[in-house]
Amino acid sequence: MLRHLITTLLLTIAPGLPLPATASSGGDAEALSTIPSLDLPRYMGRWYEIARFENWFQKKCAGDASAEYSLEPSGKVQVINRCRLENGELSEAIGEARQIGEPTSPKLKVRFAPAWLSFIPAVWGDYWVIDLDADYQLVAISEPQREYLWVLSRSPQVSSEAYEALLQRLRDKGFDTDKLMSTARKAQ
Repeated sequence: MLRHLITTLLLTIAPGLPLPATASSGGDAEALSTIPSLDLPRYMGRWYEIARFENWFQKKCAGDASAEYSLEPSGKVQVINRCRLENGELSEAIGEARQIGEPTSPKLKVRFAPAWLSFIPAVWGDYWVIDLDADYQLVAISEPQREYLWVLSRSPQVSSEAYEALLQRLRDKGFDTDKLMSTARKAQ
């Protein structure tokens, strides 16, 4: 109920902004594991969305989705999400992420709501790095309930071998990878 009220308030104040997922209770599923540690500075830069679970806040995106992360002096991370709309225009949402716990924690909180609402816990969504190759080239992001899933890469294309291996690891973590939608790319 509270989540619905806050979401309604945020959509009224800032329509069109993608909002993060918030944690909910319940479920008998095995707890979602993350990678052991994250080198946050190494993670910074541009990531291209390869695939995702369908979600309400990216419904308007027709393709070419990407995320750019930059580390600020405060230790927080600026997040810029972009995607191409059906009409060909580029949509952009600017947010903020903060690492939770130790300096190498793979768990972050992300918000795209206005900064003045950052005191409300429900505007912060879980952003957990659950799979990442040793070269920091291919990553899977989710949250404890497994409702959301993104596969991101440093390049717009991924080898089929690397992608299939990642899908198997995601299945081993309890994800229905058949729900992944491939992200469309504009012809180069």
